[in-house]
Amino acid sequence: MKFWVVTGLLVLTMGRSEAFCGFFVAGSNEKLTNNASQVAILREGNRTSLTMANTYKGPPENFAMVVPVPVVLHKEDVKTLPLDVFTHIDALSAPRLVEYWEQDPCTPPRVAHPQRRRGAMSTLPAPPPKSMASSHGVTIEAQFVAGEYQILILSAKESGGLEAWLVEHHYKIPAGAAEALAPYVRSQMKFFVAKVDIDKVKRDAHGVVQLSPLRVTYESNEVRLPVRLGLLNAESKQDLIVYLLNPDSRFEVANYSNVFIPTNLDVVEQVKNNFASFYAELFDATLAARQGKAVVTEYAWQTTSCDPCPTEPLSPGDLATLGASGQQSAPVRGRWAGGYAPWVLTRMHARYDRTSLSDDLVFKTAPPMMGGRAEWNGKSADAGAQPSPGANNFQARYIVRNYWKGAVSCKDPHFDVWGGPPGSGDGYRPKPAAAQGLATAPRGKIALRTAVQSPVPTLGLSGQPPQRHK
Repeated sequence: MKFWVVTGLLVLTMGRSEAFCGFFVAGSNEKLTNNASQVAILREGNRTSLTMANTYKGPPENFAMVVPVPVVLHKEDVKTLPLDVFTHIDALSAPRLVEYWEQDPCTPPRVAHPQRRRGAMSTLPAPPPKSMASSHGVTIEAQFVAGEYQILILSAKESGGLEAWLVEHHYKIPAGAAEALAPYVRSQMKFFVAKVDIDKVKRDAHGVVQLSPLRVTYESNEVRLPVRLGLLNAESKQDLIVYLLNPDSRFEVANYSNVFIPTNLDVVEQVKNNFASFYAELFDATLAARQGKAVVTEYAWQTTSCDPCPTEPLSPGDLATLGASGQQSAPVRGRWAGGYAPWVLTRMHARYDRTSLSDDLVFKTAPPMMGGRAEWNGKSADAGAQPSPGANNFQARYIVRNYWKGAVSCKDPHFDVWGGPPGSGDGYRPKPAAAQGLATAPRGKIALRTAVQSPVPTLGLSGQPPQRHK
């Protein structure tokens, strides 16, 4: 039986070469793979909280996750979170598709309402015998239980010894693990081993094991994700989405090209039936224009608002779940639309393999950006990403436009005024569709040259604007 894993194993580091990184080791002869990951990073000062989601299906043997860590973690540093911890933040920041109808050009134009463009909702596991615990130069520094996970914090004198220790405890090691771990052993890092107790896990209606996401918190001087080590569990390309939350700033990568996804593009109606596939093609083309060596920003927005909103903005409770201390996320009466001081949510998306990823990802703060917004009358407010004088308001937004096809009997028609379908009234707010499941979205179902009506020079798309009714 094929065994696969979808999880976030990419992590942060302290300064120097100290790193948080990881791979899976199997509790049987099955091969574990990791081809898609979601990671939430909450950065508050030098305090870092990392949330990883773990999902797998396969035989009911135990397996474990091995993650190099800069310090010895204790029970209070590790939390299990609800299974749906990524559901809200993914839907809120996902690329969105809206639909507009051109209003009767002979109807007197409405008065502009600028405010309508919003800137934005147990018992510890029994320790191994002492002789085994210290064998191969491996020492157990700490052990505790977190939900269905039995946690060990190990130190090792050599990477071969750590590999031997894991093999001795009946885990199959990915090829090349000892070599990949050697730099971390030389840096005297510790190793976080989260072993799953299958008897404690939950299963869905189809019998698929559902593991609780893990959140680890620690102090760090640098934001780094050593994604190279995660390639040990890759079969082909790995798809990574990083949600980075900070009270003040947008983030971007410091050691790769940064590119914003083309946004505010008019698309043909057929995109409604294959939105995820359309966006996957646009994303792949954006990466290909940078030879595959770039990280794509898909969203940078204040957490107190969204426009259009596929779901509610993040709440103080959402931030607390992801590790906020409470000082920045506390309610602030009468100051912000959401009732609390806004954080900045940055969504970055990467897709890579061993040939396109030569270095780990390092993140840095970046100035605010805007793009993908609409005016009060449904016109696009901007053509793409551009510096913002204030708040971050960038999103991946795509539009299906239904042009007026009725009679035009007046002398001075006003075209290009957009709203809801006939009879919807003046208060129409488009409910966007969100493109999710992008790692597995079918490729090759939609051709960008025929689907995109707006010109995108950076991708060589001239655009195919529709013929307006005459």
